[in-house]
Amino acid sequence: MTNKRLKWQSLLPDTTPYQALFARATQLAPVICSEVQLRLTSSIKLFCHPQSKSRFMLIKAQESSDYLTLIAQIIKNSQSKPPVLYGGDYQIQNDQITWLAAQKGYELFATKTTCLYQEWVEPEQLFGCVRRHKDQISLQPGLIHQVNGGVLILAIHTLLSQPLMWLRLKKMIIQQRFEWLSPDEKCALPMVIPPIPLNLRLVIVGDRHGLGDFHDIEPELSKIASYGEFETQLPLNNIDDMSLWCSYINGLQEQNQLPPLANDAWPVLFQQAVRYSGDQHCLPLCPQWLSHQLTEAALHQETETITANTLNIALNNRHWRQSYLAEQLQNEIELGQILIQTEGSVIGQINGLSVLEYPGHPSTMGEPTRISCVVHLGDGEFVDVERKAELGGNLHAKGMMIMQAFLISELALEQPQPFSASIVFEQSYGDIDGDSASLAELCALISALSQQPIQQQLAVTGSVDQFGNVLSIGGINEKIEGFFEVCQRRGLTGAQGVILPTSNIRHLCLHQAVVEAVKNEQFHLWAVDTVAEALPLLTGLPYSHENQTNLLGIIQERIAQVHMHDRRRPWPLRWLSWLH
Repeated sequence: MTNKRLKWQSLLPDTTPYQALFARATQLAPVICSEVQLRLTSSIKLFCHPQSKSRFMLIKAQESSDYLTLIAQIIKNSQSKPPVLYGGDYQIQNDQITWLAAQKGYELFATKTTCLYQEWVEPEQLFGCVRRHKDQISLQPGLIHQVNGGVLILAIHTLLSQPLMWLRLKKMIIQQRFEWLSPDEKCALPMVIPPIPLNLRLVIVGDRHGLGDFHDIEPELSKIASYGEFETQLPLNNIDDMSLWCSYINGLQEQNQLPPLANDAWPVLFQQAVRYSGDQHCLPLCPQWLSHQLTEAALHQETETITANTLNIALNNRHWRQSYLAEQLQNEIELGQILIQTEGSVIGQINGLSVLEYPGHPSTMGEPTRISCVVHLGDGEFVDVERKAELGGNLHAKGMMIMQAFLISELALEQPQPFSASIVFEQSYGDIDGDSASLAELCALISALSQQPIQQQLAVTGSVDQFGNVLSIGGINEKIEGFFEVCQRRGLTGAQGVILPTSNIRHLCLHQAVVEAVKNEQFHLWAVDTVAEALPLLTGLPYSHENQTNLLGIIQERIAQVHMHDRRRPWPLRWLSWLH
């Protein structure tokens, strides 16, 4: 299989099939969340069914008001029957308190709504409180009284942070009875207060880590609770899926009272959405991110609609505001403080690509990393310097071992491998993890063993398996753009580019500057499926060939020469050489 140089059209999602739809997308009827979140809607309908015995439901979603609002909308739409009147009021006379069931619905402790949500709640706000002033007692209702007979939605960190509140709430829901407790454990209630019948269902919303912690605390409850997930992406399989997504956008605009999108704005928003989802065949459904994009664009609005130019201005301004750290990294490379070579050829040195995440920074950034490998006579050990220095993570160590296993298998040696190697990420001063550099490390190792130089005008990213297949990695857009920025600052030569896995083509959604450079053949991208496809691009020699000089043959010949040299030496001298 030959390598594939990518055309500029594949660097952005193809909007051609949807142009007719984009021309009328604004006129599509808005859809509510339940029409998009079909799995979640189905789970909630079963949970809210009057005959359902389940009192608890866990939903995997972000714990923000945007998500809680949409979940509350789905729950309200799932409550088909008219609400039953729950609750009532207390009658206080002298030293006696009597409970009276609700008759009209305006009583203090009567149900006010069928669904409520809170990101954070305190015990007094949730359960109500008993107040005493000058021998006068008053009872204040809490959220569970307002939503008695309905569904209460709480963020999971609220319950994990207040375990005593959670234990009390769980007991009340299971026993279906609300009992008053004194706020001061040392003092009893001033008088006996009758309990209240409670018919409440609880929905707990959190991410996977939060739900995992909750499962550790309440393993039995987690097993019997209903479960649902807020799907963050919509698979794009046909025109109907795109139509549904556009209607969803119209629904968010209507909900947030935002101006409509112009016809030319839809392709731009589509590209930004693909960039966010990381897949040309998936569109984001995150209400928080989508609302943020539309709201920020509306701030730059000059007409009655949000145009393509408006979206681009908002995007460019955001990129400029957040680019200070990335510019500092690029300046360090330009000034030579971080050594990255983009010209010439070097044995055992290659430009890998990394994605950097800094605490507190809102986005990731790509940066080239110089990976070097040196080889010497030894016992065949491949030293991962990052691992030895305790800077390499488990995933990085796994990638190193996989690529070493592949090379040893390819050499098919009958005798021990006589060369030892040392591989390192140069000028890295923090932890490194992930296997996305294993292809680059393997190429550097093969270059050092064969003594064949690697083109420094190219950068490489991708992981490998034990059969030499190149596998997809994350952050492909940021990695390509990070290396492109270095090359652009130094001047594009027309020979620079990036080697990437073929399986990552569907994840490409690059900045327009990179697309234009590829279109003008000033910068190149090559997609490869195997290690054998990447090495000829880097070294100019085939990896393996029957009739031509090839890298694998050169390595095998070097190893054979070392073994032949050892066989000619007396065995005591060979033994001494192994000791040293």
